[in-house]
Formats: sequence, structure tokens, C-alpha cells
Amino acid sequence: MGLTLLYAVLLAACLASLIGERELSLGRHPLENLLKTVGEFAHPSFLDVWFGNPQLEYRSDDGTLLRLENRRTVEAHYLEGLAAATWTTFRIATLGSLLGALLSLPLAILTARNLAAPMPLRLLAKAVLDVARAIHTLVFGLVLVGIVGLGPTAGILAIALHSMGSYGKLFAEAIEALDMAAVDAVRSVGGSPMQVFFNAVWPAVLPQFVSSHLYLWEFNIRDSTILGVIGAGGLGLLITEATSLFQWGRLATVLLVVVVVVSSFDALGSRIRKALS
Repeated sequence: MGLTLLYAVLLAACLASLIGERELSLGRHPLENLLKTVGEFAHPSFLDVWFGNPQLEYRSDDGTLLRLENRRTVEAHYLEGLAAATWTTFRIATLGSLLGALLSLPLAILTARNLAAPMPLRLLAKAVLDVARAIHTLVFGLVLVGIVGLGPTAGILAIALHSMGSYGKLFAEAIEALDMAAVDAVRSVGGSPMQVFFNAVWPAVLPQFVSSHLYLWEFNIRDSTILGVIGAGGLGLLITEATSLFQWGRLATVLLVVVVVVSSFDALGSRIRKALS
């Protein structure tokens, strides 16, 4: 009850401070803007491949014809670029997730209390994981773009460094939930730390590790879609272009692709987790 009351006080303080600073405004004509935006989102740009105007005219104020455009051809070219950007985003998320998992594994082993790593190493490993988890992917990306330059490499490293903190926490919790009987049995016959891990720890935690990896891999697919904002390529670049030009139809197309990719991967991950259970 005390914690609930404390949470209620915190919420009230946040709301009261925003109202006092007049930061909760909905802007001018919010309903009209909402209806206009919804109307544009309701016509994703990919529909123009079949239903677009093949002779769209752009004229000046005095009626002079400036350009004649085939919307079907233009949108078909855009979808080709969208497919390439989707593949880039998927590669960034996939490679970044794997690298983050590999980097986190030794840190998770050191962090798990039941494996009794030396206290200085355990505290250092936990600090590294906490820092990695606290810093947002975009912040890592901004720094890495300045180091390695524009392109997918910065995105892969940003995903890996942030994911390392989440992987490490999940892996360490899986290890701490182990039945220590098998670990003690291997230790009692003189097994080295490596033998203890690969003979007693690894077989027991592998299903949890795979499940955690699939979950964070799915999350990173979503996360990597915004890395194009900082120059890492992929769908984020198309999202930035669409929002800066107020092309809500094209933004709707990009978001539909994100939803389809994430939903498909979630369904696949569920089947894999079910097979491992």
C-alpha cells in the first residue's frame, strides 16, 4: 500500500508540474489535424502502383505545366528502394543482436551470483552491463557514426552495445535460476570452470538463452528501423524522409512493412520457442 501511494504521488507530481508549465497543450485544431492525418494514412503509397495517376500534372500558379509524372512507375521504384532498405535493417538487427549476445555471455557468467565469481570481477561486469543497458541505442549510434562513419556498421555496433546490457541481465538471471546440483557434481570431481560451464550450466540454460535471443532480436528489428535517422541506413532513412516531407502515405507504407516484418518474426520465434520447450 505504501509503494502504491508513493507511485500515486509521483504520478500526481508529474502531471501537476506539466500542467503548471503549460506543456500539455494539444495545439491548434487538433481534431482537424487528426482527421487529415488519418485520411492520408488510410491511403498507403504502395497502392499507387496499381491505382496511381499515370499522368499526374504539376502546374505553377499561372497554369504552366511544370512536370508530368507517372505515379505508378514512381511508386514502383520507391518500393524497390524500400525492399533494399528493409534488407539493410534486418541485417543490422541480426548481426547486432548476435554480437551483443556474444559480448554479454562472459559478463553474464561473471555477474551470476551462484557461480561465485570473484567480487571485483562480478561488480565490474555488472557495472558494464548496467551502463550498456542505460544508454539508448541512438546515443551509441551518434557516437559510433562519428567513429566509423555513416553506414550499417555504426548501426550494428550500436545495436550490439545496447543489447549487450539486456542480454547480460537475462542470461545472468537464467543462470541464477539453475538447479546447482549438477554444478556441484561437476565441481566435486575436479572440473575446471570451463568444464563446469559447458557440462552443467550450458545444457540447462540453452533454451532460456535461445528464447531471450529471439525476444531481443525481434526488439532490435524494431529498434534498428530508427537508426537511419543518424545515418546508419535502412528503413529509418525512409521514415525520416517521409516525415520531413509530410508524405504520410509513404510513411504508412514503411510502417506497414515494419509491422509485417516484426509480426512474421514474432510468429517464427514463437514456433522456435515452442519446439525448444
